[in-house]
Formats: sequence, structure tokens, C-alpha cells
Amino acid sequence: MDILFVGDVVGSPGREMIKDYLPLLKRKYRPHVTIVNGENAAGGRGITEQIYKQFLEAGANVVTLGNHAWDNKGIFEFIDTAKYLVRPANFPENTPGKGLIFIRLNSIEVAVINLQGRTFMPPLDCPFTKADELITLAKKRTNIIFVDFHAEATSEKQAMGWYLDGKVSAVIGTHTHVQTADNRILPNGTAYMSDVGMTGPYDGILGMEKEAVIKKFITALPARFEVPKSGRKQLSACIINIDDQSGKAVNIKTILINDDQPMYNE
Repeated sequence: MDILFVGDVVGSPGREMIKDYLPLLKRKYRPHVTIVNGENAAGGRGITEQIYKQFLEAGANVVTLGNHAWDNKGIFEFIDTAKYLVRPANFPENTPGKGLIFIRLNSIEVAVINLQGRTFMPPLDCPFTKADELITLAKKRTNIIFVDFHAEATSEKQAMGWYLDGKVSAVIGTHTHVQTADNRILPNGTAYMSDVGMTGPYDGILGMEKEAVIKKFITALPARFEVPKSGRKQLSACIINIDDQSGKAVNIKTILINDDQPMYNE
């Protein structure tokens, strides 16, 4: 079982990289399941129904979200009927959408869980407690469980990785937009990576125009961050190989593509 996971898609540059490269990556790696984090896909803030469908058409099986899930108000009109869209599960009870979904491949099912951290993030229910609850549900159907942990602090991400080691197949971090080099298999068989990275502008700062971000750091004054409309682009992802029966990860490799180096770094 191979899972391809593409990190936070930011604005139109990120969507262009999905359109151009996701089909190529699927031909190269032949993943059984492809997951894309799309919480910044609409102008850097949120997602629309049209973009969600474009990701599915490009080859995604599941689209995960994060703290910007609700930035486009139109999401409330389609999230409850979007079968393959997953928002953080530790939002309060009765929040629209789903935090856990299952994908069936012949006789094998894959559970996909989305969780959001609490350190330097808006206050939500405990992601560790929610993880336990959802894993109990998922284990009734499958041993293959993928967790997108959308969190700010690497310490919280590492804590989640160690907490879930042996309970899930993979804990992969999103949100901070910089691909980390700590991809590994934890002792009890869980693939871990603090952050898979971002898919979007290569020459910005976390996907935003660098001038506005630098100005805010220098002046400490409010600034409006926008996604650059032109320039070089990048795609960040990882590919995880998982044992079909045990659900334990066998290998995890990083993928990083940019306009200057349109090859796959493994």
C-alpha cells in the first residue's frame, strides 16, 4: 500500500503545480491513495467547491483541511456532501463536515484522519483525545490509518507522532509550509514527518509575497498578505509504503519539485 501526500496547496500557483505535476507523480509512484491538503488553495485562505473538485479531477482521492477551513464561507454550502473532504476532527461537536473518512481499494480500506494542534493555534478540543476516539472507530474496519496533523509547534507534532506510534500508519505534519528533513519510521511502525511542506510560490515567504511579510517584521504594523501572482513555484510531498496487513509503515520518502529543479528529491 503506497500513499502519496501533497502538502498545503497555496493559491493559484499551488493549484497549477497540482494540475501539472500530480498526474506525473501518480504515473511515477503509482500510489494506491493520493491525499492533498487544500486549506490554503483559494487565494491562500480556505477552499471552494470548484477547487475541491479540481483536485479530485487531477487525481486526489482525499482533500484535507486545517485552521483556514472556514475562510471561504461557501464551504458551508458543500462540506457536508463532499465525500472526500476532511476537516480537523477536534472542532467542537456539531461542526459541519467530517474529521474521519474511509477510502476503499478492492478489499482494503484506508482511514484518513485530520487533526489540528492547539499550541499557538485557536483553542480546540484535545487532538490527542480525539485521535484515540477516532482510531478506536477506524480499527474496527482497517489497520491502515493516515493522520494529517495540522499544527504549528514541532514539539506538539513530535508528541503526536510518539503518542500514536504503533497505533496508526503515518502522522504527517502540515501548516508550517516548510518541508522538514526528519522523515522516518518510528520504532513501532508509524511513519513520521514534522511537516510535508508547501505547494505554491517558491520565492515568497510561506506562500505569501515576501515584501509585505518583511515589512511587517521591520515595522510591527499590520500588513495584508497576498499570494504572488507570478514567479517560480514548488510542490512538496511524501510517499509512504505501508504493509497491507499490519498497517505498519515500511518506508517514507520526501518529494520536492521546483521550477529550477523539476526532478524528484528522494
